[in-house]
Amino acid sequence: MDSMPSITPQIRAQAQYLQPAGLYDCSPNGYTHVVTVQEPLRWLFVSGQGGEDAQSELPDSFAQQAAQALANIKIALAAGGADMSHVLKLTVLIVDHSLERFEHWQRSVRQHWGSGEPGDERPRFPACTLIPVPKLALPGMLIEVEATAAAPITAATQPALAMPPAQTLRAATTA
Repeated sequence: MDSMPSITPQIRAQAQYLQPAGLYDCSPNGYTHVVTVQEPLRWLFVSGQGGEDAQSELPDSFAQQAAQALANIKIALAAGGADMSHVLKLTVLIVDHSLERFEHWQRSVRQHWGSGEPGDERPRFPACTLIPVPKLALPGMLIEVEATAAAPITAATQPALAMPPAQTLRAATTA
C-alpha cells in the first residue's frame, strides 16, 4: 500500500460513479460508464505508460507488461501527490487485442480497483476506454495506459516538484 495518507474518503465524497438505466452493467468488465466530480480538485494527467521498468526493460509477456504499466501509473500519481483511488478515467491501448489479453488486463485492473460492492475496500472502477491498435511507440510494447486523476486540494497532496516553481516557469517559457 502507499506510504502517503489515504484521502480516498474525500475523493469518494466528490466523485459519483453512475450506472445509467438503459446501459448494460459494465462492472464485470472492470470499468464505470460515467464518473462525475465536483470542484475544487487538482487534476493530474498521466501520459501513456507502457510495461517497461525503470531500467527500460520490457518483458515479452502481455500480463507482465499490463501489471507494470499500472505500477508505472501508480508511481507517476505518487509523484503528483495522488494515488490510484484518484484515477477517474483510463485510456488503454492494446496491441493485437484478444480475449486472452482482455482477461489479463482485467486481472491487473482488479489489483487496484473494485466494483464498489459492499465489503470491497478498493476504490471504484474508473471510466475506461480500451482501444485495440496494431502497434505502439516501441518495438515489443504490447500495452499503453493513460490516466486522468483528480485529487482534493490539501497541503498533504501538493506534488513534489522536480525544480522550484520559478525554474519550472523559466524552463517552460524558454523552451
